[in-house]
Amino acid sequence: MTGRRALGRRFGWLWAAFAVSSYGTGLGFGAFPLIAILVLHSGPTQVAALAAAGRAVGAVVAVPLGPWVEFRRKRSVMVAMDLARFAAMMSIPVAFALDRLSFAQLLVVSVVVAAANIAFKAASGAYLKALVPSEDLLVANSRFESTTWTSTVVGPPLGGAAIALFGPVTTVVADAVSYLLSALGIRAIGGSEPHPARTRAPRLRAGDLLDGWRYILADRTQRALFLNNLSVNGLIMATEPLLAVLLLGHLAFTPWQYGLAFAAPCVGGLVGSRIAHRLVARFGQRRILLTSGVLRACWPLGLAFAQPGVPGIVLIIVVQFGLVTCIGVFNPVLATYRLDRTDPDRVARTLSAWSVSASASIAALTAVWGLLAAVTSPRTAIAVAGVLLLATPLLLPHRENAPRNTPTGVQEAIDLV
Repeated sequence: MTGRRALGRRFGWLWAAFAVSSYGTGLGFGAFPLIAILVLHSGPTQVAALAAAGRAVGAVVAVPLGPWVEFRRKRSVMVAMDLARFAAMMSIPVAFALDRLSFAQLLVVSVVVAAANIAFKAASGAYLKALVPSEDLLVANSRFESTTWTSTVVGPPLGGAAIALFGPVTTVVADAVSYLLSALGIRAIGGSEPHPARTRAPRLRAGDLLDGWRYILADRTQRALFLNNLSVNGLIMATEPLLAVLLLGHLAFTPWQYGLAFAAPCVGGLVGSRIAHRLVARFGQRRILLTSGVLRACWPLGLAFAQPGVPGIVLIIVVQFGLVTCIGVFNPVLATYRLDRTDPDRVARTLSAWSVSASASIAALTAVWGLLAAVTSPRTAIAVAGVLLLATPLLLPHRENAPRNTPTGVQEAIDLV
């Protein structure tokens, strides 16, 4: 297995669609906090509330989408979610041009985008499992991961420059258009996709909403990784709006400096994602998941020591480089593990449950950390999150467990508990 393995024309279109939306998201990095701070003059509590409420309500809205997606053609769902995100995002520059933009509208748009993101990820994961042979899943996931980090390297500095030249909603337009282009790319994949057949009741039942969580929690390995990932991602993302307030407000970073401080380290994510499959082939899936899972928790505490000017930028770049390199290794290995471990007729529900839980945990922790920052300071709240992250490796699985079903692929069929 190599990173240059050909995965076919249809995967090429799927990858291209993913790439264009990723670059749009990179250009729009931190767009909502920037607009809230620079246009609506919001404080740290409001900025944290914006991030938390959008994710929380979006997660609630997305709960029934997992079972719904499972029994729909996945490409049609992806196109629909892209178009929904395009329409929601485009409402912001329209309202800004009419001088009608409000904090409430940002909240509504963030909810729509959060729910659409969850449904899109569930559908795309299920579609990828059907499109790509199992032995190539890690290569495919590594390509998606490397594209994410490449777009993050290029996007935020360009987005910061665009904001400085053309105004704060410019990057929102770019992000919206990227979703439209992604929809066109998915349509271009071509080929037929059979309509999934329901194996039980012909209509969605209340019990179906919990199927994804039942499946995850019944598997001790997935359960351990699930809880660890919720904790790590929640604590990291909870500090993102506080970092925006600290750097753009208290430390007086310019938008381009803010973008550069978070874009340059993403080279590490690109490196990590490119070597992930080689590391797994050499050391095994279990060891790489554990090692990268532990190391990614060791870096964020350093962000609490950021200072004004060049020293602060250098510190953030170093800390973020170490963090995203570990994440770049961990994420595609975890994504491949989940797809290999999950039955084909449960992929959308399982991924949806995972995404809903992630959004809910990020929302809850973001709200708590917003209140903590209001009571203390953004720097103190960031430090507390960094200390708690040091304990999250305890949630990682450390013992081998017999697999639920025999995974195929480059992994050695060693699972974790």
